[in-house]
Amino acid sequence: MILGPGDDAAVLRPPDGCDLVVSTDSLVEDVHFRFSTQSARLVGRRAMVANLSDLAAMGARPLGCVAALCAPGSLELRLARGLVQGLLEEAGAHACPLVGGNLASSRQTSVTITVFGSVARGRDLRRHRVRAGDRVFVTGTLGGQALAVSRAETEGRPIRLLPTPRLRAGQALARLSGVGGCIDVSDGLVADLSHLLEGSDLGLQLEADSVPTPAGFAAACRKRGLDPLRLALAGGEDYEIAFTLRPQAARRHGVQALGKRLGVPVSEVGRVVGSGGIQGVPEHLGWTHF
Repeated sequence: MILGPGDDAAVLRPPDGCDLVVSTDSLVEDVHFRFSTQSARLVGRRAMVANLSDLAAMGARPLGCVAALCAPGSLELRLARGLVQGLLEEAGAHACPLVGGNLASSRQTSVTITVFGSVARGRDLRRHRVRAGDRVFVTGTLGGQALAVSRAETEGRPIRLLPTPRLRAGQALARLSGVGGCIDVSDGLVADLSHLLEGSDLGLQLEADSVPTPAGFAAACRKRGLDPLRLALAGGEDYEIAFTLRPQAARRHGVQALGKRLGVPVSEVGRVVGSGGIQGVPEHLGWTHF
């Protein structure tokens, strides 16, 4: 950072030999969150996680961020302070300093964050690099966030679960050879895997039984009358990374060694095939509706 808050704009300089990576995302009250189901601090942290996850999916290291907070005059001061506190906490935890922003009046609360990162020139990860034969992997576990949201909506339990942006994993992937496509899992695994196939005639054979979920997840879902597979495949907001490896790279690294290198457990969940869209998803889930 060359110049931070206090002027008309911030000045950032990526390290020598690196490209600048930029992403932005918004959280809007009653669309993405409700203060009745989660604390303002958690909302602020989630807003940062969503943006940092985009940097992770590109293999980038954070440089800084700007934030725009819009809120009605009736918003309680404690909520506004909590939201900003959470945003700053999460930004600080991942070395992504707030370098500027804006405040504005609006009918409902929203926070929009733009993050800036850097990645070694030519080493950025991208979605549309998959090839037939690629093995498909995902970090961490899926479905936990969707279960937490369901509990909050139906049982009044406040959401406390916060995903971790996989920055270390993304940066490690960017240093590996043989990486195909890469994306963060924000809209649900099946929906995001379909994005990897956009613009191609390729398909993907998903091994639904191999999709990793948190301990006790299936039992907790069934207790509440929820379909654990639906939540794991389509729940969204997990902010894990889904990526493909060329077959030789997949054999060379192995799942356990790959997880150790990325700093997070990794599961193989399928392979890219010559055609057919997403295959292997139970028909009752209807992946095209996600």
